[in-house]
Amino acid sequence: MLAIIKTGGKQYVVQPGDKIKVEKLDKKQGETFSFSDVLLVEKSKKIEVGTPMVKAEVTAKVLGHGKGDKIIVFKYKPKKRESRKIGHRQPYTELEIISIK
Repeated sequence: MLAIIKTGGKQYVVQPGDKIKVEKLDKKQGETFSFSDVLLVEKSKKIEVGTPMVKAEVTAKVLGHGKGDKIIVFKYKPKKRESRKIGHRQPYTELEIISIK
């Protein structure tokens, strides 16, 4: 069984048992919730595509929260003696997909 869900402005291909990192969600660790934005579901070689959504539910469990790797952003303007160096770490939520209904 396979599904495509939409969260945080991105789309993810998921199966039961998968562990994925998505944009940070306001859920507590250990909490179980479901995604209603399901774009595609495959059940026993039968594909159901939504227009725009499918009437399905993907249940997930929050494993934890964290921050991604640091990304360095360096901006430089030649002949002006102007430079700017900043770093960024994107927060994420790690999920485990439990079931697709």
